[in-house]
Amino acid sequence: MGRSRGGLTSKIDAVVDARSRPIRLALTQGQTRDSQATGQLLEFLDEGCVLLSDKAYHADDIRAQIEEAGAIANFPPKANLRASPPFDAVLYKQRNLIERFFNKIKHFWRIAAHCEKRVSNYLAMIKRAAIRIWLRNDESTAVAMS
Repeated sequence: MGRSRGGLTSKIDAVVDARSRPIRLALTQGQTRDSQATGQLLEFLDEGCVLLSDKAYHADDIRAQIEEAGAIANFPPKANLRASPPFDAVLYKQRNLIERFFNKIKHFWRIAAHCEKRVSNYLAMIKRAAIRIWLRNDESTAVAMS
């Protein structure tokens, strides 16, 4: 956990699929920049995969890692760039899937209240919530037997 003026803080970094289910999770200190955990989160990228993210992840090294994996980056252009890469605003609307995931994990009290003091325990609680999200998502597709 990181220490800032507000006390101990941390950030949850996540990658979700098209059904808002978490695929990769990482925990970083609250005072670190948003793209700190990107390297370990993007190791799994498949060729042809489309990655949607906000402006905080628009860096040359991140874009190079995405292109090296054969994936496509769709980030909104930063105001300070002279030549901005291609951006699809309609596709970018699907970025709300990550916001839906974070809304779902806020319903888990121990995560929302930040009850765990150890980083490993807090990450374990986040992963436990992620497992429950996957199970709930598959519940609705299960066939009832009588």
